[in-house]
Amino acid sequence: MSWLFMGALLLVLGFAAYVRFAPQDAERWRLTGPMARLGDHAEAGGFRAVRVFEGNWGAVEAVLLATPRTRALGGWYDQRLYVTRSALWGFPDYSTVRLADGQIEIYGRLRFGKSDLGVNQARIRNWLTDLKL
Repeated sequence: MSWLFMGALLLVLGFAAYVRFAPQDAERWRLTGPMARLGDHAEAGGFRAVRVFEGNWGAVEAVLLATPRTRALGGWYDQRLYVTRSALWGFPDYSTVRLADGQIEIYGRLRFGKSDLGVNQARIRNWLTDLKL
């Protein structure tokens, strides 16, 4: 019985370590192509919440970085990538902010699983509320 428990515990701890320490390739989350449709979209490999608005890039970054467990992960001339981790397991959600045609786009996507139970959508709505949009 103790071997079974130890094996299960090692599997859980191994999974938790992988989720927290798996390599994060910022280039994989870089946005390419034209501006997306507004709204919330289910996609292969995740969920995309899209909001487009006119705004100040610095103010947007300040709001994102004030979010608990959020940090900047990478950036390019027209966009920046942030990762927000869940409190318990540390699941990463990626948020890409892109400046396109004078507007700012925010995309929220999960890395693991098929559903985030609306977490990215709620997070982006909270950011927009904080930005008073």
